[in-house]
Amino acid sequence: MRRSTLLLRDLGLLGLLGALTLLAAPLAQAQTAVTRDDVIAKLNHFETDAAIDVTALRQQTLERSKSRLKNEPPPQKRPPIAPDLTKLPAFNADIAFDVDTPIVMPESYQTVGRIADALTHSSLLPYTFLIVGHIESTGRRDNNVLLSQRRADAIRDILVNTFKIAPKRLQSVGLGEEQLLDPARPNAPVNNQLQIMLVAKVADEPPAHPAPAAAAKKPAKPAKRH
Repeated sequence: MRRSTLLLRDLGLLGLLGALTLLAAPLAQAQTAVTRDDVIAKLNHFETDAAIDVTALRQQTLERSKSRLKNEPPPQKRPPIAPDLTKLPAFNADIAFDVDTPIVMPESYQTVGRIADALTHSSLLPYTFLIVGHIESTGRRDNNVLLSQRRADAIRDILVNTFKIAPKRLQSVGLGEEQLLDPARPNAPVNNQLQIMLVAKVADEPPAHPAPAAAAKKPAKPAKRH
């Protein structure tokens, strides 16, 4: 009888611990949720404009991902495809996507919203940004480049279409596994993070030319009397 009582008590304690764990999980997530100020703190360090040819970088990344050299180094020793990007102010975001797609999972929309809040803050409003997609080192390298590009494009589309960020302020590029965030652990989830990088000041709009004033009509001459 006593053994049964102890067993029931132990089961009750286990149930209580399980319930507390379930309650603590949302609290832990709330404590680590991204805030607008987190994003601003990482990005608000402008020094000078960075000259980045995004179109050329896309092509270069895709071409390297397709290379099949005999002496190709392993992911851990592969040099970054764009080392200059590592010098830019950057915010690394954990954005959850559906498997092998650019579809953003609902739980990540809050993070994207916080990024949008930061980009429209007065301290970051004068600048342009580059959205950089990454993929961990699994599967084919060229497929990873294409998927990372689609995911970076998806975040740009959400920021522009849903949160109304000016399109001229945002560019996107996918680096696949050609610039791992943690090269020592090429298969680690951290290598799936997406980066927002501050690039340059928004180019000044050329002054609008005023429309030429309509020429004043000359008063009609009175008809001559004969």
